Amino acid sequence: MIIGRCVGEARINEVTFISTKMPEIGQYVILEYDNKKILGMIEDLIRFNPTINEELLSEEEIESIKKFEESYVIKGKIKILGDIENLKLPKIPPEPGTAIKIATKEILEKIFGKDEKSISIGKLLTNENVEVYVNVNKMISRHLAILSITGAGKSNTVCVIVEELAKKGVTSLIFDMHSEYVDAEFSKKKILPTKINPIHLHYKEAARMMNIGEEAYIQEMYFRKAWESVKEKIINMKISLNINDFFNSLIKELDSFAKRERSSEESIYKVILKVEEFKEKFGEIFDLSYDDIVNQIEKGKVNILNLGSVDDEVADIFVSHILRKILEERKKFVTSGKGLSFPIFVIIEEAHILIPKEFDTFSKYWASRIAREGRKFGVGLCLVSQRPKALDANVLSQANNMIILKLVEPNDQKYVQAASEMLTDELLVHLSSLNIGEAIVIGPMIKIPALVKIHEFQKKNIGKDIDFIEESKKMEKKEIDLI
Repeated sequence: MIIGRCVGEARINEVTFISTKMPEIGQYVILEYDNKKILGMIEDLIRFNPTINEELLSEEEIESIKKFEESYVIKGKIKILGDIENLKLPKIPPEPGTAIKIATKEILEKIFGKDEKSISIGKLLTNENVEVYVNVNKMISRHLAILSITGAGKSNTVCVIVEELAKKGVTSLIFDMHSEYVDAEFSKKKILPTKINPIHLHYKEAARMMNIGEEAYIQEMYFRKAWESVKEKIINMKISLNINDFFNSLIKELDSFAKRERSSEESIYKVILKVEEFKEKFGEIFDLSYDDIVNQIEKGKVNILNLGSVDDEVADIFVSHILRKILEERKKFVTSGKGLSFPIFVIIEEAHILIPKEFDTFSKYWASRIAREGRKFGVGLCLVSQRPKALDANVLSQANNMIILKLVEPNDQKYVQAASEMLTDELLVHLSSLNIGEAIVIGPMIKIPALVKIHEFQKKNIGKDIDFIEESKKMEKKEIDLI
């Protein structure tokens, strides 16, 4: 069906058209020229009535134009995406008057269609009969960012993706900062205990857990000595595998330093106080009998580490430790055949907390390493955030694929655009008008940019707001029942 004609100046990558029919933003169209069928996407639309002067002011004049209410013209811009065979840009622009036709379902299915290395994430927003598939290899190896305001569908998008990956036998690991995914009914799921064996921690990771900063170099020095000494005793089985014995040994070691090193006594006792505070608050996350957490990850499943019970500092240590071990173990496997034997897709929720722009964290360092090196060793990274402008720009720019749901704040929009060459100004302006679950999908994982209605994960409501009235009624009923 012809919906319009090219007018004015045309370029090889952009044309202007007019129409008397109302198309949709994001709709795909076909232009036939240069002996090819060329695919384009409508990126901008303006509706106007050429018979009505916008400077008309009087009531009489406004009344006189009512007869033209049904008469209007559409003017818009089309981004040229390439010929339908290989999506290569044409070498010449179309002639003025070239017909604009709606792309058929058959053409779109050929472009967005299924193959053995793809997963379905949704349907075209402008054609619900066309399923949208993305390439798994390109999604994971080139990394992914899922960005939007709160409540626009980030968690649902994560669930759809990891469930489809599990069906393909691909392993994923979600760092669940707010316990959103724990109850999700994935077909293949493993909940990883929020436990860590201190034997596997680097002393710097442990020091950060205990709130001993690098600037307190005297505290760090004595903590390192005590930490390494206790670890050696455990390895040599000189103390029992009991976490209370571990902390007591650590404090005893530090106390012995304080008695010998009177000049540093105050600093050492500050370390002891921090160790005691950590033991009281988070001591239960340490377990000397626990195998290294990377060894607990199960192949082909959605693995979830629930970090909802720990603060951001401790979560940073968990995430950075696991990222480090995953990268090291995958490198080991690729080079020697030993280590983590399967590739893995790592999803970092609340990425702006763990990989912030303004300051350094352990997670930020190892996420940036994976962003740079992960492709070679089968480690993919997915950043999920509702505050894109708070994310580290270097790590975000390494996420070549993006699923961008509703974004309202202009600074967030511009920050995301600066990180992705594929997010054009024309697409950018539509981010604030997307509905829940609607997204702009760009990157190597998809052949062309697309406006997509993401599938709804059916097995559990994820990221759903609390109904305060209903929850209050439930608690009131429980209180009455107890009387």
